[in-house]
Amino acid sequence: MKKQLNEWGRQKKPFIFLIDFECQRPLAWLTEDIGSDIKFQFQDVRNCTKKATGQLGLSLQPHPISLSAYQKMFEQVKSEIEYGNSFLTNLTCRTPIEIDLSIEEIFDRVSSKYSFWLKDKFVCFSPETFVQIRNNRIFSFPMKGTIDACIDNAKQIIMSDVKEQAEHATIVDLIRNDLSKISNHVVVNRYRYYEEIKTNAGVIGQVSSEIMGELAPDFNEYIGDILFELLPAGSVSGAPKKKTLEIIKNCETLPRGYYTGVAGYFDGTTLDSCVLIRYIDSDKIYYSGGGITAQSDLENEYLEMIKKIYVPIH
Repeated sequence: MKKQLNEWGRQKKPFIFLIDFECQRPLAWLTEDIGSDIKFQFQDVRNCTKKATGQLGLSLQPHPISLSAYQKMFEQVKSEIEYGNSFLTNLTCRTPIEIDLSIEEIFDRVSSKYSFWLKDKFVCFSPETFVQIRNNRIFSFPMKGTIDACIDNAKQIIMSDVKEQAEHATIVDLIRNDLSKISNHVVVNRYRYYEEIKTNAGVIGQVSSEIMGELAPDFNEYIGDILFELLPAGSVSGAPKKKTLEIIKNCETLPRGYYTGVAGYFDGTTLDSCVLIRYIDSDKIYYSGGGITAQSDLENEYLEMIKKIYVPIH
């Protein structure tokens, strides 16, 4: 698919792309060819109209794996970290949920920075940007650090948490390295800034950074190469990336598919894209997880995985 995206980019044809975590089932469409099986929203760009939620009630009941089952995966990751094979590993789980909406209805009603629906496959309502390209510059916004924003001093707590600081620093360093492969003069414009997201269950606080690099004026002619060089996204894999991907494969046992992959829109000049997190498949399985480091606590990581099971309908 890289060659196809490069060709469309050279011609400055607008397109949509969807790439799975394992990069085994990439898909792309010229925007003029998109049918009714796909709905998307990339911030202000969308191919459909969202429905007003009004006073819509939402029933969402998760059925997460047991703490003991999670502990087996957690300890497997921690042992790899202790051996020095990884500094940070993103560990994810599948959680059956009961929800009184179809995945298409969820897409129609969620309020999020990015959302994507693929008929009979999944819905995603992501708060996390993968990369943006504008004015010959590429930007990445890795998101690492989540907290219940309703607790007292939530921002102060997460910003001063030593484990969260180390995890975020590791990802920023990884993304800087990734961007250096395809751009020049890479810098961190903003480091660890705090944002809040409204959900059906309250407000979640999240921490991100902004990293920027400079691209060649003809970047559009190899836009496919740029995208695939950066995959999978560092914030949902870990560091060092190659070895950590092996650990994820062994611990999670099943392929992630489009979960934690990326989706995006190129208009012929600029590009916007997201990491496919906050994801529900057609079987009503919710995918969530978090970063494990040497400082991670079992119960805290388990609760964070469950806390991320939400739908931004409010």
